[in-house]
Amino acid sequence: MPFTASQAVVRQTERWFVRRGTPTMIEGYGFVDHVLPRMLPSLTFVALASLAWLVPLGSAGSGRWILLGGVTVVAVIVWGVVSLFVRRLPRFSRTTAVLVLAAYAAMPVAVPLMQLAVDGAVTPPGGRAVGLLGFVIFFVAVFVATLLATTYGLGTLVRRAVRHSVFDLRNSVHLLGRALPALLFVTIFLFFTGELWQAMNRLPWWRVSLVVVLFGAITVLAAAARLRDEIGRVEQDLSPPTLLAACEGTPLAGVPVERLAPDGPLQAMPLTGRQSRNLLLMLATRQLVQAAVVGLALFAFFLALGLLMVTPETAQQWIGEKPVSAALLPMLPAAMLRNATLFAAFGSMYFAVTSMTDADHRQQFFAPIIDEVERALAVHAVYLAVRETEPAPGSTRHPVP
Repeated sequence: MPFTASQAVVRQTERWFVRRGTPTMIEGYGFVDHVLPRMLPSLTFVALASLAWLVPLGSAGSGRWILLGGVTVVAVIVWGVVSLFVRRLPRFSRTTAVLVLAAYAAMPVAVPLMQLAVDGAVTPPGGRAVGLLGFVIFFVAVFVATLLATTYGLGTLVRRAVRHSVFDLRNSVHLLGRALPALLFVTIFLFFTGELWQAMNRLPWWRVSLVVVLFGAITVLAAAARLRDEIGRVEQDLSPPTLLAACEGTPLAGVPVERLAPDGPLQAMPLTGRQSRNLLLMLATRQLVQAAVVGLALFAFFLALGLLMVTPETAQQWIGEKPVSAALLPMLPAAMLRNATLFAAFGSMYFAVTSMTDADHRQQFFAPIIDEVERALAVHAVYLAVRETEPAPGSTRHPVP
C-alpha cells in the first residue's frame, strides 16, 4: 500500500522549521502566505507603542508616566495575544494582507494627526531636522527590519544561540578553557605596545565600533565559505538511516522513510538563494554568539590586566600626554577600554575562524553547529518527499503502517 501523508504532518513540520529558525525551508515560502502573518505581532506592537509619542506632551500633565505605562502594558498584552494566534501559522487572504498593510501604512499619517489634535503640535521622531518625514522614515525602517528578521527567522536564531550559550554553562567554561590560552598567546604582548595606546587615546568610539563590525563581517564570510562545503557534503548523504536519525523528535518521526526512498538515498533538491542565506544566518548567529562569549572573557581579562600593570604614569609615558578619561568611567583611561575592546574583537574573530579550520577546535566547537545545519537539510529532504505524497482534498488517506 503506497504511503500517503496527511496535511497535518506537513503543517506541523512547517511549524517545526519556524521554531528552528529556518522558515525558508517551507515549500512555496512567500510574503503573503508565510511572512506577513508572522510579522503581525511586531507590526501591531509598533503601531500601538507609537501612541507613546502622545504621552510626553504638555497636555498629559503629571499623569503622563501613568499614561505611558498604560500604553506599554496594552501594547505588550496585544503583542502576546497576537503572537499566540500567529504560532499556528495562519494564512492570510489577499484582502486581509491588503488591509493589514494599509493599516500600517496609515500610521505615519495617523500619529502626527493625533498629536496635532491632542496638543496642537507635532514632535517627529527625528526632530525638526527631518520634520514630518521622520514618521515615514521610522515606520518604513521598522517594517523593513521586521520583514528581514521574520523572513529569515533571525529572532529565533538569536534566541536559540543565546539560550545555548547561557544554559550550557559547562560547555561555555570548557570553551573558554580551550580558547583563551591560545588567544592570549597571540595578543597579550601587543597589549603593551606604546604606539597602539597612542592611537587608541583619541580614536573615537564610532571608529572602534566599525573595527568590531569589520571583524564580525570577516567571521560571517568565513562561515559562508565553510557552509558551501558542508551543504555539498550533506546532500551526498541522504540515505534512509541518516534521514531516520534526523527526523527523530520531529513531526516526521513516524514517516516510513524507506518507502519514500525505495531506491536508496533521496534526491537532493538544490537550495534557493533565500534558503542558503537562512542557513548562513543559522551558522553565523551561533558562531557570533559563541565568539561573543570569548570576546567578553577577553575584554574582562585585558581590563583587569591593564588595571594591575599599567599605572597612570606608564600610560602617560606611552601616550606622550595625559590620557583621555573614559566618559562613563572617568577613573579609567579611554585608551585602556578601547584597547581591551579591540583585542576582544580580534580574539573573537580569531577563535571563530580557528574553530572552523583547526581539526581539534572544529570537533569541539564547530561540529555541534554543523549538526544542526545537517539536520535541517535532512528533514527538509524528507519534508519535500512527504509533501509530494499529500493527498488532494477529499481523497482517501492511507494509514501509516
